[in-house]
Amino acid sequence: MVQEIIQLDKEAFIYLNTLGSTTWDWFWVFLSERTYWIPFYLFLLYLLFRNFGWKKTGVVLALTLLMVLFTDQITNLLKDGFQRPRPCFTPEFEGIMRGVGCERRGLYGFTSAHASNHIAIALFLGLVFRNTYKWMLPFLLIWAALISYSRIYLGVHFPLDVICGGMIGLILGFAYYRFYLYLTTKYAEKLEK
Repeated sequence: MVQEIIQLDKEAFIYLNTLGSTTWDWFWVFLSERTYWIPFYLFLLYLLFRNFGWKKTGVVLALTLLMVLFTDQITNLLKDGFQRPRPCFTPEFEGIMRGVGCERRGLYGFTSAHASNHIAIALFLGLVFRNTYKWMLPFLLIWAALISYSRIYLGVHFPLDVICGGMIGLILGFAYYRFYLYLTTKYAEKLEK
């Protein structure tokens, strides 16, 4: 059963990865590169401050940082535990797949830290903003899904790496949102603008 799932994962990877073209490589590299998103993160920080004041913004920022650190640790533990090589380091795909920037990656890929981090951020912040900006949650989830797919496109993750990373992100994003609600309810008076 496990071998059948892994085989399906490999077949899905080859299909999705080979849909790409050199014309679009720049776009998927851009999506995948965290430093290019700094202006977007700063814009989200501005929206938080503008709508919630500096105290609640501090709570959201602290929880977001803790959440990303936690998701990173979980994905690194899973990578070290499973030791599943990334597609671009899997000999059977040599000459078949498209690899863009594989040489700069770690050897193991299960699970995707990009998927877990971005989906956790998207769900957490989307829920924080849901009463202020109704469009924010679907927008952020689409943003995170595109970043997650970019990992398959670039040849650095199998679909299951991304799906499992995304599931970790959903669980942690929701858990941290619940913790945010607890904190902002318990300390409501102290957190007013």
